[in-house]
Amino acid sequence: MMELFLLEHKKLWKRTGTKISVFLCFLYIVVFGSILSFQWFNFGSKVDFNGNDFDRCFDGYAAIRDRQEYALSFEGDLTDESLQQIVRDYQQMEEADSKRAWDLTDWIILNDWLKNLWTELNEPGSYQAAVSYFEPEKLTGFYGRRQLVLEKYLENNNQTGKEKKYLLQIDEKVNKPFNYGWIRGWQTLLSITIDTAAESMALFLAIVLSTLFAGEWHDNTSSLVLTTKNGWKKIAFAKIAAGLTFTVELFAIIAICDIASQLFFMGTTGWDMPVQMIKLTAIAPMNMLQAEIYEWAFTLLGMIGFAGIVMLISSAVKSNVLALILSLAVVYVPTVIDPYLPFGMQKALSLIPLVGSGTDIFRTYTFHFFGKYVWSPYLLITAPVLIGIVCVPFAIKKWSRRIKV
Repeated sequence: MMELFLLEHKKLWKRTGTKISVFLCFLYIVVFGSILSFQWFNFGSKVDFNGNDFDRCFDGYAAIRDRQEYALSFEGDLTDESLQQIVRDYQQMEEADSKRAWDLTDWIILNDWLKNLWTELNEPGSYQAAVSYFEPEKLTGFYGRRQLVLEKYLENNNQTGKEKKYLLQIDEKVNKPFNYGWIRGWQTLLSITIDTAAESMALFLAIVLSTLFAGEWHDNTSSLVLTTKNGWKKIAFAKIAAGLTFTVELFAIIAICDIASQLFFMGTTGWDMPVQMIKLTAIAPMNMLQAEIYEWAFTLLGMIGFAGIVMLISSAVKSNVLALILSLAVVYVPTVIDPYLPFGMQKALSLIPLVGSGTDIFRTYTFHFFGKYVWSPYLLITAPVLIGIVCVPFAIKKWSRRIKV
């Protein structure tokens, strides 16, 4: 059986489509989405603040170090006093050199904090950012105001009664006071980079695995299976094992290289900041490192679940093209129709492998089962892989029926 698995695994990797898919996946996610993102169009110093993201210098490594060093001057617990000092320092810097202030600080995140927590200080019709004119001395009661904003946010989402109580119980586990550091790097990583990687890997995984069974018909080799000493069942198991192994290997290549890029450019500075620094109304009792581990685990388990679905589709049809189209439809059709569906249906579709998002750790979505509420990240990391596992025996059975016909 091991020999058969190794032959199927080797056969999968020898395909030109597999090699091209892995190369393009690496190029898009690691080179473009990580290395160039850090060094150039997301974190390079701005040339023109009125231009687009590509109007930056190719100096991301040095620029990131400058921003981290600046944030370290306020390192420690985030208190009313330290927040006041951060805002005061920003206003002084902006007055002396506005471009440097905009490029060096987390002013966009700070601005959101101030606008949402101290609404009474907003001046109607003002074109200035809140962080530019709010009086630092009036910025008091940060954690109390954050609690009020969170409760109001839940009520605005019609999350009241038992559901609100359940979510606030989760929030009680969040460590306070928050640690302060450079936020934007982690914000990009956890809100965009890993989530985009998961969506992109679905495409390349579908291209490779959709031919796993359907390719036997395309290559006119299906009839030979019946003449082998192993027969269809052992070959089916070997193909499934090879497909799942390839899935893990593709994930490992991308994740390891992405994390290596992250460590080179960002290091580990700020790993212990809570995710609430990115979004104040988040209830996840996680720091940045824990959130990253969750999102990569979500991606891996989602890929395994998606692989199971793709192999089932491949076993059910005889056309490589049709298998690929149906596989891509599993992920991308729900994404397209999502805005037009009731919210309950949107949440249900998010349980399909790689349709949901690891960024749900920043949200307060729940599922309701038998009178109990379950926070969505708990299900999003378990349901997709279970769906894929359930698909495996059906893939074997479906292929066996076709191969006997």
